[in-house]
Amino acid sequence: MKILKFGGTSVASVQSLQSVIGIVQKEKANNTSIVIVTSAIGGMTNLLIKMAEDSAHGNFDENDLVKFQNKHFEIIKSLVEITAQNPIITQLKLLMNELEDLLQGVTVLRELSFQTKDLIISYGERCSTLLLTKILNQYVGEAEAVNSSSYIITDSYFGQANVDEKVSFKNIKELVESKPNKLLVFAGFIAGNKEGRVTTLGRGGSDYTAALLAAALDAEVIEIWTDVNGMMTADPRLVKKAFSLHNLSYTEAMELSYFGAKVIYPPTMSPAFKRKIPIVIKNTFQSDFKGTRIQFESEKTSYPIKGISSIKDVSLVNVKGSGLVGKLGFSGRLFSLLAKQNINIILITQSSSEHSITLAVKHDEVDKAKELIDEEFELEIQAKLLEPVEVENNLGIIAIVGENMKQTVGVSGKLFYALGRNGINVRAIAQGSSEYNISVVIKEDDLSKSLNAVHDAFFNHLNKTIHVFNVGVGNIGATFLNQLEKQKEYLSQNNDIEIKLVGLSNSKKMVFNEHGVDLLNWKDELNNSELEANLDEFISIMDHFNLPNCVFVDNTASSTLPKYYKQIFESSISVVTCNKIANSSSYKEYAELKQTARKYGIDFLYETNVGAGLPIVSVLKDLQMSGDRLLKIEAILSGTISYIFNHFKGEVTFAEVVKNAQELGYTEPDPRDDLSGVDFMRKMLILARDAGYQIEAEDVTIDSILPKSCLEAPSVEDFYQSLVDENEYFESIKLKAESEQKVIRYIGVLEDGKITISLELVDAQHPFYSLSGSDNIISFTTERYKERPLVVKGPGAGAEVTAGGVFADLVNLSSIR
Repeated sequence: MKILKFGGTSVASVQSLQSVIGIVQKEKANNTSIVIVTSAIGGMTNLLIKMAEDSAHGNFDENDLVKFQNKHFEIIKSLVEITAQNPIITQLKLLMNELEDLLQGVTVLRELSFQTKDLIISYGERCSTLLLTKILNQYVGEAEAVNSSSYIITDSYFGQANVDEKVSFKNIKELVESKPNKLLVFAGFIAGNKEGRVTTLGRGGSDYTAALLAAALDAEVIEIWTDVNGMMTADPRLVKKAFSLHNLSYTEAMELSYFGAKVIYPPTMSPAFKRKIPIVIKNTFQSDFKGTRIQFESEKTSYPIKGISSIKDVSLVNVKGSGLVGKLGFSGRLFSLLAKQNINIILITQSSSEHSITLAVKHDEVDKAKELIDEEFELEIQAKLLEPVEVENNLGIIAIVGENMKQTVGVSGKLFYALGRNGINVRAIAQGSSEYNISVVIKEDDLSKSLNAVHDAFFNHLNKTIHVFNVGVGNIGATFLNQLEKQKEYLSQNNDIEIKLVGLSNSKKMVFNEHGVDLLNWKDELNNSELEANLDEFISIMDHFNLPNCVFVDNTASSTLPKYYKQIFESSISVVTCNKIANSSSYKEYAELKQTARKYGIDFLYETNVGAGLPIVSVLKDLQMSGDRLLKIEAILSGTISYIFNHFKGEVTFAEVVKNAQELGYTEPDPRDDLSGVDFMRKMLILARDAGYQIEAEDVTIDSILPKSCLEAPSVEDFYQSLVDENEYFESIKLKAESEQKVIRYIGVLEDGKITISLELVDAQHPFYSLSGSDNIISFTTERYKERPLVVKGPGAGAEVTAGGVFADLVNLSSIR
């Protein structure tokens, strides 16, 4: 025996009903004994409620009744043979006439009792049951509609009647046994009291009808046919990566459904739960999909949780004061007071000191709850034993659920880490002793962001999505974006990372796409954008998107952009940058950025500030974190200067080497920007600060490579002429090096908290002697690496190398779960 319950969406259209016909035909072909329960056509119950309430206010609109009628007639005309249509339409028309008379009566009386409302609402199921029965008669075989109000007997608590299971089970069993060859179609949701008045079973009433039938008939399974592929790991409207769950225990299903998953309403399924009858949630539109099986015991899974659910429109009520401490009966008074007024408490948490109790209630009930508490405890508030009741609005709840949680260490840590890294503040926490559920109250605006961040954290077989906002599409920026495109498949397959470019800007235009800017066509999307570049607006839009796992990438040399870093950190967004300005400005600004990033628990990565693609900043950090003590740093950190002195040999002049370096793209448009040593100084300054020294730019001693006349030349053209004029000066340095069998190196040294950058001649014994091309090199002398310093060497200039360093920072940040 199977109970098949078809929800409102399953009977709402010709297409869905054709699927229903196919499902029932398949079951009959397998000789399965089935009983069917149907809901009202999707949207019709709400329409009936509207008509009833409008009538009570004297505003009954006959067009609504016509809409209700036409919806049913359209289906009949599409699915039933023409010769059989008239009798069915006549029967439906009789029901419509009864409904119209009821609504007219309510309009005249201006009164809508719960009893009358139940009767009006029942026409949704009564009409759909008749409709479905007639359709099945034509396509499957002999079917019969069952008026559930004659068999499921309840008390007279209209709106949410209580079932007399003993009498109802007897009635159901006798009916089914008396019609062994009939396909019975029960109207869900409706029942009747002992006087024959129609009652309804409240929220999830059709599920309740299915559960009652299953329990009465000792069914093998209940199949709930709806429009989704079972219960999902999260709300798919908010979490695009949500996937169907194959199996849940009754407890897990109850927890998920209570906190927002609306596929079933577990309290109504209790008759099935008591008899351990499995429930399968299936999709009418994908009938071959296995769906979700809900049973007594959950199957084992490799994940610590089964799913994440959420509720919005929540408010917190905070009751606190010294009068709570050790006060017997206070909680009883409080909860009884709210229960008597039918105010549902979603969540409760109490401090261990007993100084406060926090309740979560639906937003539309919070004012009433506060008023009741103020009245009940008026004397305690006046005596200052209790503080005035506090209310917090615009909140939501997310809950992680799973029986496996109690066997897994670190679940709560992973939850709060995911929330914390994304700047989501938790207002209240609740966890039952069963450890099936951890619930947190957060700002409602953060629900989507929280669900996605937590889903990524717990279901790590899915790619973690990183949302990137990139400013700067020059040489480095463009290369970085091209690298993202080329590596996206590798990152997905090997690192479980999906990098989504959400925002992009150059100096003229900016473009945003929450679903991702096309990395193959980013130039066209940016150029065709109607948004003019505006940093304030760019940062504001990035913050407004409120996406999880966001990273701001600065691929510019702008002196303005670093001023926004602090604001970005305060939005809990990490920063990856190749821009040296922020870390080499005043020490106060450097320290403030570091402290802000630490405070908000996000990352500030800038490996390319010092060695382009070389791991220099990270090596220094690792040495310090492992407890090693830095003694000295020696470095050549200018790829441009390195290239120039490595090629200043033989007959070639210094001016020719500089010109060649510029033509190859190694220098800035004005080579003095490199040769002045200022860029080198910034790199050494960053290293010194990361090493723990409070050094300012003016504390650095720089020996100039260039004579004064070269530095003061009014134009680039004049600069090159001055290099020619000063050729004797440069030749003397070259000849001295050659005569001593040494090479020219521009070396920065950090020792005892002091930085010097000077031109030196080094011999073959020096580790910097063999440097070639535009390579950078750095030597760390520490307590551990005292006799043989730790040396890092490699390319120190070029767009590919620098963009690769930015890319590596982004991937390293992305790997943090």
